[in-house]
Amino acid sequence: MTPANRSDYGRETNMSSALQKALSVLEYMIQRPLGVPVSEIATALNMPVSGVHRLMKELESIGYVRQTRDMGDYKLTIKLASLGLSYLGQSGIVDVSQPILDNLAQRSHELVRMSLMDAGQLVWVGVAQGATSGLRYDPGSEQGQVIHLASSAGGQAWLAAMSDEAAIEAVMKQGLIRPGEPGEQSPRTIAELLEVLKAVRERGYSRNANSYLAGMAAMAQVVRHPDTGEPIGTVSIAGPSVRMTETVMDGFRDALNDAARELSEASRASLFFSRQGEGTRSLTRTAV
Repeated sequence: MTPANRSDYGRETNMSSALQKALSVLEYMIQRPLGVPVSEIATALNMPVSGVHRLMKELESIGYVRQTRDMGDYKLTIKLASLGLSYLGQSGIVDVSQPILDNLAQRSHELVRMSLMDAGQLVWVGVAQGATSGLRYDPGSEQGQVIHLASSAGGQAWLAAMSDEAAIEAVMKQGLIRPGEPGEQSPRTIAELLEVLKAVRERGYSRNANSYLAGMAAMAQVVRHPDTGEPIGTVSIAGPSVRMTETVMDGFRDALNDAARELSEASRASLFFSRQGEGTRSLTRTAV
């Protein structure tokens, strides 16, 4: 390698490292919309305070963050959200899916969410709230987040569409136990997870309570590509576990399946949807 090539390689490596750090900071800040101090970011991401400070100033100069007060916390501006909303709007995802999600929310009177597979991960991208009074689950901060596979209803439905080997590989890559405070009924061992997936396949849809979150129950169905049959996402119904009993969830089965089929057919109208089957060809198909 010539000195010039070594110099170019060094610049590329430094650029990659800086980009990774910037994206890690932005992802961390998304979870803290009220703002976060530099010291907390540095500790959480194992980065030097001085480096985080310089990075925040750079992000501030291009409009992605702002300081709430002199020497105070930093918070995201609306720019990042605007980019995401613009992308979703132009992709056609919202146009084709929202009426279907709204209809399922009206039929179930609970929270309905849709996830899509992107780069090998399930991400919550659509929501409709059907509960208008009383107890209700309304996790607005989770939109745009990667779904924890082993503990969530959507994740369990997705994993059940794979072979056991592929499901274990996906779970071990992400982590079996959800960070934070997962529900007491979430799978704690691979053996427990496999039993859950077996039940999902036999039932035809996923169903759990106090798994992803204490006090929450949810059910989910896989959305498949209309031509290839490959999984492209999931649709779920969630609500308080005191109201979303197993009997109630069983009663929502037809409505959930209808929504999954409608989303499958509607996906033809979105360029984003049409490409989602490409990354799942290695999965072993299982009727879910």
